[in-house]
Amino acid sequence: MFALLVILAYLLGSVSFAILLSQLAGRPDPRAYGSGNPGATNMVRTAGKRLAILTLLGDLLKGLAPIFIAKMLGLNLQQQAWVGLAAVVGHMYPLYFRFHGGKGVATAAGVFLGLYLPAALLATALWLLTFATTRTSSLAALIATPLTLPLLAWLQPSLLLPVSVLTALIVWRHRGNLRDLFAGRERQF
Repeated sequence: MFALLVILAYLLGSVSFAILLSQLAGRPDPRAYGSGNPGATNMVRTAGKRLAILTLLGDLLKGLAPIFIAKMLGLNLQQQAWVGLAAVVGHMYPLYFRFHGGKGVATAAGVFLGLYLPAALLATALWLLTFATTRTSSLAALIATPLTLPLLAWLQPSLLLPVSVLTALIVWRHRGNLRDLFAGRERQF
């Protein structure tokens, strides 16, 4: 059951709401404009706030839904985390879109929301605080995600390994943003 749910989570994660909503609205493919990232932040730039909000909600739900199903099926917390990670990997490397996906932040937020609410609240607060002070979405994600690890190590150690892998993947997917941040070229809102 666990292996099947991991596969299903990956396939669900592979659904790109940014690309699908852009197609439905007659907008350009977000991978071809702005940052080239099919996620909510680039959707604000390329398709407007309404489609960006819908993208954010869709990406959150595809992280949350597999966790909810895993809980209903009685999987333990660490198994739930691996299932959630599969959804995030699907978002980053989607089967349906030639493995050209997003950076996984909103889908990871959905995973946190389903796994452990204090981690979700901490990550959200850190993201909002960083974004409010810097107006830089990538920096907010690069600060918020890793800073959940000490909380998990202390209160939910069984989540530490899968969430560490998730964090490493998010940092890896933001490596271009890191270069731009250090060079002073990163886009701000």
